[in-house]
Amino acid sequence: METLEFIIYPDGRVQEKVTGIVGASCAEVTAAIEAQLGIVLTNEPTSEYFAAKAFSNSQNDVANNQATFSEW
Repeated sequence: METLEFIIYPDGRVQEKVTGIVGASCAEVTAAIEAQLGIVLTNEPTSEYFAAKAFSNSQNDVANNQATFSEW
């Protein structure tokens, strides 16, 4: 389930937390909202952001190993 949570502080800062979106596609989901809110001061990727990269890298390793093996 995709969830966007916003905390609005008394000084006007807005904290946004995205869950349920794997990989960098969360940036696509939040881009329009962030453009309306103003300047993004910080961005802290969650473990879900890196989960897709780890999965992708393991698939590439398998593909590379298979290619090496078939060259025998």
